[in-house]
Amino acid sequence: MLKAKESTITLLCAFIALVLCQTIHAQDARSKGHWISDWSTAVQAPADYPGAPPLLVMENQTVRMVVRPALGGDRLRIRFSNVYGGSALKIGSAHLAVVRKGATIVPESDHVVTFGGQASVSVPAGALILSDPIDMKTSDFSELAITLYLPGKVTGSTTHFLGQHETYISSPGNFSAATDLIPNSETKSWYWLEGVDVWAGEKASALAAFGDSITDGASSSLGGYGDWPNQLAKRLAGGSQSARIAVINKGISGNRVLHDGAGVSALARLDRDILAQPGVTGLIILESINDIGFPYVKIPAPKGSNSPDFSPFADQKVSALELRVGLLQVIERAHENGIKVYGATLTPFEGVNTYNAEGETIRQELNQWIRTGGAFDAVLDFDAAVRDPNHLTKMRAEYDSGDHIHPSDAGYKAMADAIDLTLFNLGTTEARNR
Repeated sequence: MLKAKESTITLLCAFIALVLCQTIHAQDARSKGHWISDWSTAVQAPADYPGAPPLLVMENQTVRMVVRPALGGDRLRIRFSNVYGGSALKIGSAHLAVVRKGATIVPESDHVVTFGGQASVSVPAGALILSDPIDMKTSDFSELAITLYLPGKVTGSTTHFLGQHETYISSPGNFSAATDLIPNSETKSWYWLEGVDVWAGEKASALAAFGDSITDGASSSLGGYGDWPNQLAKRLAGGSQSARIAVINKGISGNRVLHDGAGVSALARLDRDILAQPGVTGLIILESINDIGFPYVKIPAPKGSNSPDFSPFADQKVSALELRVGLLQVIERAHENGIKVYGATLTPFEGVNTYNAEGETIRQELNQWIRTGGAFDAVLDFDAAVRDPNHLTKMRAEYDSGDHIHPSDAGYKAMADAIDLTLFNLGTTEARNR
């Protein structure tokens, strides 16, 4: 009888030791990982110009937004921003789930999102808040629904205007846990949402695409993820590199390097949109075409008026030298944070009503410096990838979306396909995390 008890105790001790070893091993494996930005967007204040969409106003309603991170994982967290809010943002409840189709989620994937263990949170004006880690298994390129119930009256003061998927807004009520959210309205923007992070292995990192509408994906197919950063992410996922790399899109349509416009300038938003993002070890910058073209924008005078057309940016003309100085600031500040910087040449824009010979000269001078100046860690020649070989100042017809400045999905694919993937042996973020 005693021997039987001893044998039972021995087996029990062995089982406990095995469980403890497995727990320690799992904790050790997790301790070797780190957070990386897996999906992110550049938040902005609502646009204030003729023809801009009306400001979103919600009260006692639910909003469901769809995003598509590049890397799957088993632990996520969400970044919510109220940076442009004039008062605190009250989130009554938040949920994260895998999308089945449209505004419908896979019910068994639904997770309550908490903040310090609480299901609701108040985000101060001007602040960003991280959710608690969410233990949830996802696959690469899974569409995720982030659903917020907003009990009070709120305005969409912190947004990203050009979303890549429909956003669904309910009738009054809390439908954050609903499998099928029946929308009362739809928009094409994201609200109060800055990013989704994933806990990833040591070799995983994020590559940030920093730019204007050509990076944002203007004129690409809604829900098709045809913008060049998404198409680059797909190529990286199919490559042979051992390190896993997420590509985050930090483009803002209408953005400029040296002046505010649609969103604050690239120099003003660099810290928030790039340097503060977890796990970013590489940065591609494709920006300056709006700095060149905006001074020639003309807003028509009211009908019946004798006033001339108005040019709100006429006093903001820039030179190639000034743009070089601005881009050098991006390079130096990124290098201070251990981030490699890849310079992308500006694509053609002849055919746009802001095009002229002076602007084309600046574009060519800047592209020559990007290619040969040695300031960047490497160069991505997007200009060569999409220009018409018989008319170098125009985009190839098959790559033109029709507005002569934004590529079609095929044009964005040509840009992504022109990138040498071996450039992105980015390693880990260990140096940045010290």
